[in-house]
Amino acid sequence: MPQLDGTLADHWLRDGHEESGGYSAAPPRSRVAYAATHVVADPLAGNAPGEPARLDWDATLAFRRHLWRLGLGVAEAMDTAQRGMGLDWACTAELIRRSAEEARSVGGAIVCGAGTDHAEPRLNHVDDVAGAYETQLEVVEGAGVTPVLMASRQLAALATGPEDYARVYGRILGQVRAPVVLHWLGPDFDPALAGYWGEDDPAKAIDGVVALVTEHVHAVDGIKVSLLDADLEIRLRERLPAGVRLYTGDDFNYPELIKGSRGHHSDALLGVFAAIAPAAVTALHALDVDDLAAYDAAFEPTLPLARHLFAAPTFYYKTGIAFLAWLNGHQPGFTMVGGLQSARSLPHLCHTVRLADEAGVLEDPPLAAHRTRSLLETAGVEQ
Repeated sequence: MPQLDGTLADHWLRDGHEESGGYSAAPPRSRVAYAATHVVADPLAGNAPGEPARLDWDATLAFRRHLWRLGLGVAEAMDTAQRGMGLDWACTAELIRRSAEEARSVGGAIVCGAGTDHAEPRLNHVDDVAGAYETQLEVVEGAGVTPVLMASRQLAALATGPEDYARVYGRILGQVRAPVVLHWLGPDFDPALAGYWGEDDPAKAIDGVVALVTEHVHAVDGIKVSLLDADLEIRLRERLPAGVRLYTGDDFNYPELIKGSRGHHSDALLGVFAAIAPAAVTALHALDVDDLAAYDAAFEPTLPLARHLFAAPTFYYKTGIAFLAWLNGHQPGFTMVGGLQSARSLPHLCHTVRLADEAGVLEDPPLAAHRTRSLLETAGVEQ
């Protein structure tokens, strides 16, 4: 396989993880854990850049059942599912309804993203942003699941300061049917969200976020933070009101943040959990029985893989998530909405294979080897 420097080197895959059948795996007790899931594109339906999204519904829903079977919750219709990067609102709404129904059929935990992306490219006033949130909230709440109020590109473009964020979120939190999850996504994941909450420096935004949550504490289950800054996340979670969760979205530092320190810990809502689900479940169950050595042993080998998948430009991490799902047999082809399978280079993907093998998250090594060879041959690398 090509290495990152372009040279070729052999790699021998080790034995893989064997998953138990049925829906017998219990969710972790000590932490709430959601895997943010990708969608599987229908290879016969186009899905070229700029075209409406068309999904392989069987494979998309089967992957969610796989996560529930392991004991993880599903975070649906989030940025991992290509919100703002190819997944249009019509398809998103159908995805929410189908996944919610699937979750009820198996007793799986689920939360779903509600945003303002259907109103792109631009709105005229911050009050219009609140109205856009209400449109999507109606779909999510109508499906009977907990909404995640996704960060809004339109709000970031229109807001002139923290007071505009307080105005929009205050209006929404004042009318939700049940507690929701807030969403703080940093510019590494979406450059259009720079300066979110009305402050160029995220550290200065903490005061406003804490004030918002405190004022509407009965409407907030928690806040998902994806800033790739462990110190800032720790500072925020120590100031949250009692009972409000901090869901880490830090795909670089999740082991230490979930483990916790100084009497506080983060729960999890992570895209990388979709790629390392067996290892994540093993680690979290070890934490349930306070076996920190086993926790570290399960998570530590996954960190190089996670940091590679989410390397800059971070917003293309979705390609690696779909690639690993294909290698593990969870989808028939390596295709993505908007043609996003081309967003990472062949050396990047091959290094993903090596790191996934070292992390022990290749579930069927012979299948992974066969599919990697087919990719290499298609790319012109002779085997």
